Amino acid sequence: MSSHSKHLPAEKRRAVTVESVVELASQQNPSKITTAAIAKHMHVTQGALFRHFPNKEAIWQSVMEWVTERLLARIDRSVQGVDSTLEALQAIFMTHIEFVAEHPGVPRMMFGELQHAESTPAKRMVQTLIQRYQQRLMHQLETGKANGELAPSFDSEAAATLFIGTIQGLVMQALILGDVAHMRRAAPGVFAIYRRGIEKTG
Repeated sequence: MSSHSKHLPAEKRRAVTVESVVELASQQNPSKITTAAIAKHMHVTQGALFRHFPNKEAIWQSVMEWVTERLLARIDRSVQGVDSTLEALQAIFMTHIEFVAEHPGVPRMMFGELQHAESTPAKRMVQTLIQRYQQRLMHQLETGKANGELAPSFDSEAAATLFIGTIQGLVMQALILGDVAHMRRAAPGVFAIYRRGIEKTG
């Protein structure tokens, strides 16, 4: 992070803080990231950091908002102009994998937030992301059924849950292996299996 960060306007400083946390989370356990570490990474004081965020929880909430906005925006762009439901679903699948590959700290933070027994602003933001993501998938799946591209009998909600869960499984394997590229290599074959379960045959 450039030393120029200490002279940034408030909105830009908040954005740089969020990006710093995402970057740090790709290098270490997110639960071990302190505000002191964030400030050091940005070359500012903790006091400067807390002029823009009241506490660490507020930083984490902003990070989850950043993830939600960017991931869903990428997903929406990936399906623009795509008429085929199956091609749209594949575009969403691969876009999500690519997003995680670029920001490997993000799933670590999300899994960490969801493990909290209590409800936190960041955890609620993760839950909102999953709900909004699932709504987009449900729309694609119902459209595919209506236009005859997908089998009419499967449960769309279950199929959306499986879609997200399949990506989460790939992400978890990549984190366990310490090999982000594993996701990219495995994703096409994994999606092909998912596709066979929902597409209309005959």
